[in-house]
Amino acid sequence: MADGNIRIAGIVSQPFAQNTFVLHHEGRTDCLVVDPGLEPRKILDYLGEHQLQPAALLITHGHSDHIGGNATLKKRWPACPIVIGRGDADKLTDPEKNLSGPFGLPMTSPPADVLLAEGDRYEAAGFELEVHEIPGHSLGHVVYVCRQQEPFFVLGGDVLFAGSIGRTDFPDGDFEALADGIRRHLYSLPDDTIILPGHGPRTTVGREKHANPFVAGS
Repeated sequence: MADGNIRIAGIVSQPFAQNTFVLHHEGRTDCLVVDPGLEPRKILDYLGEHQLQPAALLITHGHSDHIGGNATLKKRWPACPIVIGRGDADKLTDPEKNLSGPFGLPMTSPPADVLLAEGDRYEAAGFELEVHEIPGHSLGHVVYVCRQQEPFFVLGGDVLFAGSIGRTDFPDGDFEALADGIRRHLYSLPDDTIILPGHGPRTTVGREKHANPFVAGS
């Protein structure tokens, strides 16, 4: 799909129907790969078909379905940094913490190259992104807000879905923290802001603020 001069492709990886996003500016060959999933061949095929090269592997949180492609992409582009929130960096290299161990398929990612925290800004491939920490699904979960064109969009990981929210029953889950973060960092954005979630279809802040059954706007 095209959003102004920004091109955003969604690549779905099984078995968890996880969304990887590839973003680039029209006319440029550098891109961002967000949350490389468990079927990295699909990502490589897309990048090759469109002659794109990742400037960063941008991670919202360290669960295995969102980092499963890191090793393959890092092997192909060793200089491409893995970028993640400081609070989830340890999940990259720990199968128990990234939940691949408990699911019976232990895996790890190369370690982080860049660590981010609340209020940071990250720039790569022509994108300027605000970083906000929203724990609750995962302790160090971050979302990335892009205000470079209207409507704004959010790379939201497993925080807010269309009609739902991220699970909070994992070891470092916390429903109250998740709900508070959604209200403070997402529901404060304009209603037409697009949410690009880690699973399922895109939605908007306004739609979820007014109709989400788990976290209502206030």
